[in-house]
Amino acid sequence: MAELRYHPLTRDWVMIASHRQNRPQMPKNWCPFCPGSGKVPDDFDVLKYDNDFPALSQNPPEPDDVATELYRTAPAYGKCEVILYSPKHNVTLPELTLPHVRKLVDLWTERFEKIAADEKIKYVFIFENRGEAVGVTMPHPHGQIYGYSFIPKKLQIETDSCRSYYNEKSRCLICDMLADERRDGRRMVFENEDFSVFIPFFCEYPYGIYIVSRTHKQNLTQFNERERDNLAAAVRAAAGTLDNLFGFTFPYMMCMHQDPVNSGDYSKDFHFHIEYFPPMRAADKIKYNASSETGAWAHCNPTAPEEKAVELRAAYAKFCERDRA
Repeated sequence: MAELRYHPLTRDWVMIASHRQNRPQMPKNWCPFCPGSGKVPDDFDVLKYDNDFPALSQNPPEPDDVATELYRTAPAYGKCEVILYSPKHNVTLPELTLPHVRKLVDLWTERFEKIAADEKIKYVFIFENRGEAVGVTMPHPHGQIYGYSFIPKKLQIETDSCRSYYNEKSRCLICDMLADERRDGRRMVFENEDFSVFIPFFCEYPYGIYIVSRTHKQNLTQFNERERDNLAAAVRAAAGTLDNLFGFTFPYMMCMHQDPVNSGDYSKDFHFHIEYFPPMRAADKIKYNASSETGAWAHCNPTAPEEKAVELRAAYAKFCERDRA
């Protein structure tokens, strides 16, 4: 079964993909993403790999005959891709060279453009799940891209908020957020010429950093050569900063927010940024999303963002020192 089911209470679509439940458990001594597996080329730096068990496809089956006047279904149309960061099974993102990570940025950009060319796609979502704490069973460094035939609810709320703010003030909400953070300074972690990294004022997670473009651009395809280099540097250093907090590979969910595609003009009111959702609140403690967060979307951060930014700045300094060594 692979279909979309409409949630009338939240006005959102839910992907039903029961076929994914039967995904085989990979043997410990074999990885499909490693050269020699027969699943990938023997020689690559970064690679697009079509998901073997996609929740969405460009040739979806017809939905099951379960719809009613109240409950709607739709084909699970879309695209699911895996993006391999390296042929090396145990390398981490900060251990890759900057030119290598630049190749990753170029591949993200190429795939965004390619998936967005399908007019049925309304949102291209680039993300990475990293670490066992967020349910990852495949340690080989990789991320994913989903192309949705709808704009997911959180992203719809975000784009609506940006548009409302622009309509009221004739300014970009995220530009103003960045200006506020830079003026205050206490939650800033590091910057380069084109990207700022900080814990936002309202952060739901103790170490939930944002990477925000310092120029008002909406998606990867608009970045020039220097900006692509600096995005690679920011993404690499962000992961390295988190890894240097407690001395182990830090789990996180990385979510790239770009403008919707094939859905109108967002050039005035939306602004490229990356949000991180790291589940650790201490070296040995996980911040679980319990009833308030999950059932009410009412988040509670048990730490002060200003204090955590101090820790992150120290971790960034450690990463820079080790990177130079």
